[in-house]
Parts: sequence; structure tokens; C-alpha cells
Amino acid sequence: MYELSVIKIGGNVVDNDAALNKFLDEFTQIKGYKILVHGGGKLATKLSDQLGIETKMVEGRRITDADTLDICTMVYGGLVNKRIVAMLNARGCKAMGLSGADAAVLPAKRRDPSPVDFGFVGDVIQDGVDFKFIRSMLDAGVTPVFCALTYDTVNGTMLNSNADGIAQAVAVAASTFAHVNLFYCFEKDGVMRNVDDPDSLIETIDALSFETLKNEGAIAGGMIPKVTSALKALQMGVSNVYIKNSDNLLNNRGTRISKKTNDR
Repeated sequence: MYELSVIKIGGNVVDNDAALNKFLDEFTQIKGYKILVHGGGKLATKLSDQLGIETKMVEGRRITDADTLDICTMVYGGLVNKRIVAMLNARGCKAMGLSGADAAVLPAKRRDPSPVDFGFVGDVIQDGVDFKFIRSMLDAGVTPVFCALTYDTVNGTMLNSNADGIAQAVAVAASTFAHVNLFYCFEKDGVMRNVDDPDSLIETIDALSFETLKNEGAIAGGMIPKVTSALKALQMGVSNVYIKNSDNLLNNRGTRISKKTNDR
């Protein structure tokens, strides 16, 4: 059976040349098959400002109107994705950049406009993920690099999608043929009780402790959907899920998300 690593990096890594180079150096050293999923960073906002297109956010999430969708497609699927692919190929890692629209690999449904209309934003249709196509790339020695774009199966438009959700969907699909380790990498060491205290790392979280930590306010904001996504991935067949610093890809420091409440 395959041993497969699905690794998602956030925008704060993409935006930082030093962090991105260090991460890619370590990514290429990972043994076995691997898939990379990346966010878009701040470049879409920067380009929007340069073009005089207002950036609208609700609770930290981008409203994607038609003009913003064009920018996201250019930046995520073009500039950021191809830059990462070129950097990987230069390191001897044979990579191919993909959006969800390529080969219809990640179909999505436009998000319900109620209670907030996020515009051209979509969520991956899990049953539609083409795991056979993903496996064919891996069998050919190719490392897929997915950007945070999918496509609307009804209208044929591109959709801006959450990179954590894409990583989860890819990992779950791949778990049909592989032992999958899913990593969410960003600029912190993992899930912290206090984001300003590096010694407050929570080493293991399960569904029960997650609820407790939320109620205590130790887990809040954008970390809530990240841990929720991690727990869902485990329930749907992914073997292991970790949240960790992109600088610590090759060591054991980080937060392990556990499926079993008594698995400490």
C-alpha cells in the first residue's frame, strides 16, 4: 500500500521567501509519495489594490465577485502555483501544478448564499474527486501541486476554495488506495493555548478535548475550522493528521489530531 503525505501550506509561508525555500527544501526530502496544496497569500489583495478593485472580507474570508475571481485565478493558479512548481522542479522534485478544474479532478459546488453570499466560492464535492487521476500522477513519479481553485460543475466557472478543504478532500480520496498522513503547515508550531507563548503547544487534540478547548477560548478564530477539518478527515479514512510549523516538517514537533478520545 502507498505511503502518502498530503501537505498544505498557508499564505504566510507562500508570502515569505525564506520560509518557502526552507519548506520546499524539506518537502523534497520526504520519503514516498507526496502531494502539496497551497493557499494564495496576500498577492491577490495586492493585485486587487493595484487594479483598483476593492477587497471585501467577512470574518476573515474573501468575498469573491467576478473581478476578484479573475484575480484569484491569475494569482493562485498562475503566479503562485507555477512559481512553487518551478522551485520544486529545480530541486529535483518532478512537480505538476493543478487547479481543481484540470482534468475535472476537484469538482465543487458553489456555496449557498445564505446567510452570507461569498460569491464565486465553492466547496469540493468529495464523491467527485478523481482519485484515479491523482494516483496516475503519483504512479508516473509526478508530485501534484494543487492551488486553492476548483470549478463549478453546473455553470463551468472557476471557484475560489479553501485550501484546507482541498487538502482534506484530496487526502480523503487518496485514502482509498494509500496510508495517508495529512499535514496542515503554517507559521506556528501547532495549536497553541496562547498564540504568543511558544511553550503552550497542545501536543494532542481529539474531538472531546477540542470542544473543551473551544469553550475555554484556547482554540478560536481560524483554528476552529482547521481542527474541524482535521477531525473530519480522520473520520473519513485519513490515517494521521498533524498541524505544525512549516519549519518543522521533518521533526515531530506539532499537534497531532487524534480520532480516539483515549488515544493520548
